[in-house]
Amino acid sequence: MTTLPTTNRPQNRAIRVTLLTQADCTLCDHAKQVIARVAAQQPLTVEELSLDSDTGRTLAAQAGVLFAPGVLLDGAPFSYGRLSEHRLRRALARLPAVPTGPQSRPGG
Repeated sequence: MTTLPTTNRPQNRAIRVTLLTQADCTLCDHAKQVIARVAAQQPLTVEELSLDSDTGRTLAAQAGVLFAPGVLLDGAPFSYGRLSEHRLRRALARLPAVPTGPQSRPGG
């Protein structure tokens, strides 16, 4: 699992991004660069899985990922193939921001 650096924005939860990759994949390298740029500006937890692994193959089949790279946001299918930074930012902005920390506890 690869975790990319994120900014400290304690008011928002870190969105989980799962990246399904293959070896020697230029589109995968591009997706990693896009995700790194986005992660520099908002909290993301990034998990990279190989499509050659059992877990990677299972996730790809469940998400309908036809080829690398596959991207899932909080476990939901988002895209495969060339990753659009603009589309990713729009999708992340639409995901609900859940507060973290003591203020998020019921009755707290």
